[in-house]
Amino acid sequence: MFDITKDIHSVTTFRRNPGEFMKQLRKNKRPMILTVKGKAAAVVQDAESYQKLLDIAARADVYEAIRQGLDDVANGRTRPAHEVFNEIREQHGMPR
Repeated sequence: MFDITKDIHSVTTFRRNPGEFMKQLRKNKRPMILTVKGKAAAVVQDAESYQKLLDIAARADVYEAIRQGLDDVANGRTRPAHEVFNEIREQHGMPR
């Protein structure tokens, strides 16, 4: 995924020829680290790869929410729905 011999460049080098770097990003789909004074300052990647990363993160959030819900059930941290709905009705003055 990441090749330290090819994917780390200074911001100055990137600014000199951004078109060539964009071709490289589209071709190899690997993120590129841009440095300032020898320290990592930014990560650049093509839009398609970034979207895939966002999609993976979103799925991970859903899976974690499901895992937490199952853990709540397994450890008795739930209440019957009718109790919760009755409580909400009472809090908001809603009729049954």
